[in-house]
Amino acid sequence: MGDEKNHSGIFYGWYIVAASFLILFFNSGAMYSFGVVFKPIVAEFCWGRGPVSLVFFVNMVVFALAIAVTGRLYDRYGPKWVIVVCSLFLCVGLILTAFMTAFWHFVLAYGLLVAIGFAGTSISLMGALISRWFVARRGLAISLAIAGFCLGQFVIVPLFTMGTLRFGWRLSYALMGLVSLAINSLLAFFVIKDGKPRGNSRNSLVASVQFGDSSTDGPSPAAPPVRDMGLREALKTRSYWLFLIVMFICGSHDFFVTTHLVPFATDNGVTAATASNMLAWFGLIGFAGVLIAGPMADHTGVKAVVVLSFVLRVLAFPMILLFTDHTSIWVFSLAIGFSSIMTAPLNPVLMGKLYGLSHLGLLSGLVVTLHHTGGGFWTFVGGMLFDSSGDYRLAFLLSAVTSALAILCTILIREKRHTPQ
Repeated sequence: MGDEKNHSGIFYGWYIVAASFLILFFNSGAMYSFGVVFKPIVAEFCWGRGPVSLVFFVNMVVFALAIAVTGRLYDRYGPKWVIVVCSLFLCVGLILTAFMTAFWHFVLAYGLLVAIGFAGTSISLMGALISRWFVARRGLAISLAIAGFCLGQFVIVPLFTMGTLRFGWRLSYALMGLVSLAINSLLAFFVIKDGKPRGNSRNSLVASVQFGDSSTDGPSPAAPPVRDMGLREALKTRSYWLFLIVMFICGSHDFFVTTHLVPFATDNGVTAATASNMLAWFGLIGFAGVLIAGPMADHTGVKAVVVLSFVLRVLAFPMILLFTDHTSIWVFSLAIGFSSIMTAPLNPVLMGKLYGLSHLGLLSGLVVTLHHTGGGFWTFVGGMLFDSSGDYRLAFLLSAVTSALAILCTILIREKRHTPQ
């Protein structure tokens, strides 16, 4: 199946890339629209920003756990029904969110059902699907699909905001759920099909799931063999713990900003439409960061790119503490956005470099889980700090401090192959 071409001679894998692009396009639009409905939900139910942020925290934890489950289901049953069933979860969850009247409805609908829907239409699943169709151009193919995730935030968020301002957030969420289900189902039934695993081993698939193809550059034939390290052995090394801390901090900043950027901007006199444009450009500029991160890491190593991403944050968070005019908020959103997913393609690259490829899925998977857990946790903390103080100043200050801590932790990582003790 991996070598199929249609009647025009086009390799079928490119149709898989196009379908993945569209699925991620609507997936990211639904995910990042939460920041748009944040204040309307707070205003309607008078729950406070902390409780609403708590629901997002639940969503992130369930999402992180569900990714592993959907990945196993994909390996066993293929992508078609995983995408369709999870799209149904997403649709039902968004519609139930639109009709909620109590807090527990919110937790069940958005915290649980929508999270499962996101997991089955995520970057990880699309990356695994595409990697079964490509070898030589795997990195390019996955990057093109990832562009859909970034462009979805850029396009869908402003459109969703226009719909919310005109028709209300409830109808907008219900329509988004129905549109996502219709498009994802059509693509799953008529375009998506599984390719045959390609490459030398399962490890080449796992290593390439998140943006890259780290399995193409193996050790020199003359190099002595080094046994790959599993999770238990990696947890005995300082570098793995340091990287877990770094990625927990990274996720905490990413999702805190995407969730609270629109509320913060509108608190400071920015219109809802302009604030949504800031969030949209946040996503688009993030793709530019990804395009720079890979080539830069090839020349300077992974640590230098990670440090660069946090240097931008060390500068951006204190700036927004001092200046809250429209221009400063724009600069802040673009700076954080540029650094937001720079580390994503570097996770499997660094783990493979430090510990080998045999257990790369588990090692990098735990990192992703901590990243999303940090995102949900700090989003919740940011909401609670706002409720107690009336602003985000303390949250921004602590984000600046943790950015400096992440730089120190990154510098202390030993970026070379670790050997079992």
